[in-house]
Amino acid sequence: MTDTLNRLAATIAARKGADPDSSWTAKLLAKGPEKCAEKFGEEAIEAIIEAVKGDRAKLTSEAADVLYHLLVMLAARDVALTEVLAELDRREGLSGLAEKAARQP
Repeated sequence: MTDTLNRLAATIAARKGADPDSSWTAKLLAKGPEKCAEKFGEEAIEAIIEAVKGDRAKLTSEAADVLYHLLVMLAARDVALTEVLAELDRREGLSGLAEKAARQP
């Protein structure tokens, strides 16, 4: 899965400076980080709806949309997937409760 996400992140990065008329990714990125965040939120809500409904196929499709739009949102703010993965690696093996308690307000 990480290979798939890495390839997708690389494709998104490559489209960052592309003509907005040439790709959906370039069009989203050209609209700015706020629009990318809004689109991510819309996709997340759609995934939540499908999770509640219990339709596995639709949830799978919406989850793919969420991952794609998350990567677009990260690219819009110049946050690399490797940074997110490093943070997940850092948290690995930590209790979720302990990790959350260690965060500063």
